Amino acid sequence: MRHRTATVPAVAGALALALALALTGCGGSDDGTARLSVASAYMPQPVSDLAAGFLTITNEGDAADRLTSVSSDVAGQVTVHETVDGSMREVESLDIPAHGSLVLESGGSHLMFERLKRKPTHGQKVAVELRFAHSDPVTVELPVKPATYRPTTGH
Repeated sequence: MRHRTATVPAVAGALALALALALTGCGGSDDGTARLSVASAYMPQPVSDLAAGFLTITNEGDAADRLTSVSSDVAGQVTVHETVDGSMREVESLDIPAHGSLVLESGGSHLMFERLKRKPTHGQKVAVELRFAHSDPVTVELPVKPATYRPTTGH
């Protein structure tokens, strides 16, 4: 009997510790920050002194953020646009929800490269710096695709 009573408290203690660790892990990383990554980036080859850019910014963090500005050495200015009811307009920022994504796609929100200093061609890459309200800037390269490129998945 004595052997059993010594084992039960030890097992109970181990179970309590395992449960406490499991519950701590369930809370996730509630650190109140955004965790941003960029995927599916591309630029259709420009046919004028304007170009568009498309990409997806995913936020795996616990806090929302906003895309506030973009720059690139290929353009005099890069602006952020949204399309509402078929009409394109420049906006100050675009929201990136916590545990969500901001999709910049043809026919929707997108980047607009204005006053191109050179026209990138298919196969080249264009570097852009994305700036956010709260997160550090992110530099990403947009591969230049044919002007008629339409992705089969994503945007």
